[in-house]
Amino acid sequence: MNVTIGEEVKFSKTVGESDIYMFAGITGDFSGNHVNEEFMRKSAFGSRIAHGALLVGFMSTTSSLMIESCMTEDSDATPVSLGYDRVRFIAPVFIGDTVTVRYRIAQVDVQNRRTVADITVVNQAEETVAVAHHILKWVPNPALKAGA
Repeated sequence: MNVTIGEEVKFSKTVGESDIYMFAGITGDFSGNHVNEEFMRKSAFGSRIAHGALLVGFMSTTSSLMIESCMTEDSDATPVSLGYDRVRFIAPVFIGDTVTVRYRIAQVDVQNRRTVADITVVNQAEETVAVAHHILKWVPNPALKAGA
């Protein structure tokens, strides 16, 4: 495990209308909240909002960035996601918002070969729109036999 508490990666993206429609097509989630502007214009939000699960996808991007930053050619383990805990969507994300996801290692459990990261997603106004905890399991790689 080549990772320490406090290590951090970030990912930023402007959420476009195409992101919403492609995500809806992939998942089958065509809720009016995401794809019906007239419906949402009459709502408290006033406009369509991004899928919460799309934000979780952006969180996954940052976990992959962290993995890439920690892996070396001779790494003794392969990190895999055990999941996200305490995922909360604090505020809506609208088409045209730019979100930044911050993934910060908060705990390193060497004995159980796990790390926990705090994830915070903010919009362009630095307002928190989502939070979560992510758990990585560092699965030991098999030892290579001599001459293999």
